[in-house]
Amino acid sequence: MRLLGVFCVLVMSSFGATLQNQTSDALAISLAQQAIAALTGGTTVNDVTLTADVISILGSDRDTGTAVFRAKGSSKSRVDIHLRGGTRTDARTLTNGVPSGAWQKNGGKAFAHAQHNTWTDAVWFFPAFSSLSQTASPNFMFKYVGQEQHAGLSTQHLQVYQTLPSASATLQRISTVDLYLDPVSFLPSATSFSVHPDNDVHTNISNEIRYSNYQPVSGVSVPFHLQQIFNGGVVLDVTVTKASFNAGLPDNLFVLP
Repeated sequence: MRLLGVFCVLVMSSFGATLQNQTSDALAISLAQQAIAALTGGTTVNDVTLTADVISILGSDRDTGTAVFRAKGSSKSRVDIHLRGGTRTDARTLTNGVPSGAWQKNGGKAFAHAQHNTWTDAVWFFPAFSSLSQTASPNFMFKYVGQEQHAGLSTQHLQVYQTLPSASATLQRISTVDLYLDPVSFLPSATSFSVHPDNDVHTNISNEIRYSNYQPVSGVSVPFHLQQIFNGGVVLDVTVTKASFNAGLPDNLFVLP
């Protein structure tokens, strides 16, 4: 926790000019609210569990298996992927307003994610828990970019980033999430954000999630097909087989031992 606090101090004071007097765009807020309404249909969702078949693609290597994606609110997530070649778990949480995360392979030792890679959406696999849900938070800024084509689809493009008192431009950059909404249904078709090498907060690597095949489950619109596109190539293809909500997931599920 001490290291996280040190990083937050650096983000707030040492990496650039302080950002002040920022306000969100009214149109961006309206579009985000319409997206959440389209996603939830007014249903209260506290947690989600998605079961899926997955294909992992690393260069010419392809592996298949299953996965369980779980989340509690917008800040806690856990992904357990079981492939023929082994397992991997990724978890994210929020403690006293500070995000963190860790990963482990084959049930072994857990390794912390670089803290600068934990400011973007923890729940990238369930759009109802994305930054779109944060319109009431003063720490999230919403900007309308415009109408544009993205991945061959017409979209409304929004940007969301976080800001804190005395925060610098670095926090804005490492927390920025781009969201692309269908202009008719308002359902997200994609979200993208940058990740960075563990030892280099300044180098950006593109990471995008594309959503399709939305289906209603208990009144909630769930994308049953997701693709993760990392640095320009598909690395994970997800086909959801089951979705459930409000199971009362415990907080300790999202902290790896």
